[in-house]
Amino acid sequence: MSCDAPRWRSRLRAAALGGALAALAGCSLAPPYQPPPAPAPGPAYKEAGDWLQARPADAAPRGNWWSVFGDAQLDTLEGQAAAGNQDLKAAFARLVQARDAARVARAAYYPQLTLGADPTRQRQSSNAPKFSHQFAQVYSDYSLSADFSYELDVWGRVRNAASSARAQAQASAADLAALDLAIRAELAADYFMLCGDDAQQLLLDRTVVDYARALQLTQNLYDGGAAALTDVAQARAQLETARTQAEDVRLRRAQLEHAIAVLTGNPPSAFRLEPKPLSASPPPLDPGLPSALLERRPDVAAAERRVASANAQIGVARAAYFPQFSLSASAGFEGSTASNWLEAPSRTWSLGPSALLTVFDAGRISALSDQARAAYDETVADYRSSVLGAYQDVEDNLAALRQLERESLSEADAVAATRKVLEQATLRYKAGAASYLEVVTAENAALAAQQSQVDIQTRRMSAAVLLVKALGGGWHGAALQQSMNRTGPPQGNATH
Repeated sequence: MSCDAPRWRSRLRAAALGGALAALAGCSLAPPYQPPPAPAPGPAYKEAGDWLQARPADAAPRGNWWSVFGDAQLDTLEGQAAAGNQDLKAAFARLVQARDAARVARAAYYPQLTLGADPTRQRQSSNAPKFSHQFAQVYSDYSLSADFSYELDVWGRVRNAASSARAQAQASAADLAALDLAIRAELAADYFMLCGDDAQQLLLDRTVVDYARALQLTQNLYDGGAAALTDVAQARAQLETARTQAEDVRLRRAQLEHAIAVLTGNPPSAFRLEPKPLSASPPPLDPGLPSALLERRPDVAAAERRVASANAQIGVARAAYFPQFSLSASAGFEGSTASNWLEAPSRTWSLGPSALLTVFDAGRISALSDQARAAYDETVADYRSSVLGAYQDVEDNLAALRQLERESLSEADAVAATRKVLEQATLRYKAGAASYLEVVTAENAALAAQQSQVDIQTRRMSAAVLLVKALGGGWHGAALQQSMNRTGPPQGNATH
């Protein structure tokens, strides 16, 4: 029994060492992570007011949020953007890169095993310092080996690096969702602006026809001696001004059509949208509670994931203060000829642990640690800025929808009033009781009121789109893991 005592003591020491290393392997030098506290919102949005009517909860935008506008042509365009937008494809490629970087970091969890074969024929120099005539000057060396290496993650460096890379990949997934939302919102806004320009075009084309008739009437009165030449000149100037405005709207519409073509992945030269004057009103939208906004904004989620990544990088930097432990082993065959290469006497092997500790680096590790903490502070500030910006976006567009709804009501009254003024001015002019200047003034006022009415309607639709975007569309924080597992670009925002 005494002969076996040294062996048992050796085994106990090995077991104790293994247990200690296993315990240390659970160590992590990264600070415990909690999402940084965000600026506290109020119980409700300040700008919501009482403009929202009670409605079923299923009216909230989910998934394909643009469908709440009830426009089949917009639905088709949004589908084309998902398949053809080049910016989305580039963002998805960035996500794939981030996923692969996470896989690279995670691979360090496991040992590395390599195989190598090295048959060589060598000649030793006769003038070499260690040349000996006792050995052959020309010889062969056949080597076949398997090498094993494994870093013991005692201080959590590997785990924190993998955690940081995974958080970065999640941030990239959220970036993709945010870009998807932004592109689809831009497409919807451009589409409604184009429809607004179609309404403006219809109004101006009709106005040009009316002004041409007014010019002909004034010319006839002048020819009969019942009107002055200045009246004819004013009527002509008014007609040409309306034609100029109509051409300017055509230019603006063409540029919007080109922008929509690019957003949907089509060449502008081969893309056309038929005129469709804007006639819809914004759908009812419920912004929900401010406290729920952080789970509905992919850009906020991306900022938070970058905070988590920076937090893990602090642990990676701290681990450099401590020794790096690893295990390595090698086994193989080495012979002088191909015939004895794989024989039993040609076997070689080695096994042993190693430790590496930086003793002096002129403050490099300390600087890297400080840099990691400063990078964390930067991401925290960026996250809080994203949160504040999210609240501002919602409040801005709630205010816009509320105020533009009021403006649309008052402008409708203005349009009706200017029409009455124009009718009276025209009758008075035909009866010779008023100058043509009164008619011109009434016509300009009526046109301006109608153009303003169309502009307000267009702005209301754009504000509704921007509100949906500010609320995160149909995205939810729970979709982040689903985004990580996708194999292709998004075909629509994730649903709740």
